[in-house]
Amino acid sequence: MSNAIDIEALSERQREAKEAGLDLSRLPRHVAIIMDGNGRWARSKKKPRIEGHRAGIQSVREIVRVCRELEIPYLTLYAFSSENWKRPRAEINSLMILLCNFLKREIEEMREREIRLQAIGRIHELSAPVQKALERTRLATAGGMKMQLSLALSYGGRQEIVDAVKKIALDVREQRIQPDDISQETFGGYLGTAGMPDPDLLIRTSGEMRVSNFLLWQIAYSEIWITSTLWPDFRKLHLFEALRDFQGRHRRFGGVDIDGAI
Repeated sequence: MSNAIDIEALSERQREAKEAGLDLSRLPRHVAIIMDGNGRWARSKKKPRIEGHRAGIQSVREIVRVCRELEIPYLTLYAFSSENWKRPRAEINSLMILLCNFLKREIEEMREREIRLQAIGRIHELSAPVQKALERTRLATAGGMKMQLSLALSYGGRQEIVDAVKKIALDVREQRIQPDDISQETFGGYLGTAGMPDPDLLIRTSGEMRVSNFLLWQIAYSEIWITSTLWPDFRKLHLFEALRDFQGRHRRFGGVDIDGAI
């Protein structure tokens, strides 16, 4: 049987991706994005910072849709870090209102597109209305088997590792596991991303050259792509560029090529 892709069976977005030079058979399983630059976008346009966050939602909407149509099964977005609690209370409150409104508006489309929502991070630190909105959306979309959208909220990679160590220590104390049972695989099961593949591709917008305490355990072998584009301006073509760059890399995971190259 031929493995050739039936062009007629492709969605419009898939055809656009092929025209952009993407190999649809070699897309990453998991894309993670550090969405940075909302504040700078707003400042460049002499607008309040909240307008940058509001504009950033349009980018979220488009990238989720594109990833779903490209059949990328996992997308994780860094939405609110544990360090973001240091921001002014008014900005935090506005961000949480935007999040709740986004979840409310997107439930039906997520259900139609078979996208399930998950949240990782210290969700208990969020306000009760936000927790309620997240849980309502999670339950309403739980049947979505085509793609998982994970929002990292009140999230910090170091804290996630510390919290995992505490859970393991408790399980050892309660004799549910033995110290010799602890491996990289079992440790991964104590993280918020348990059951998900590690990100193949980490994208960061705004040009900053750091990972900002995001998925520190999980990105050990992720390919990293950084763009100077600010998040509110990040769209389909930027994602295609990142995916095309990803496909041009040779992932060895610490090994060597057959010809012995390092």
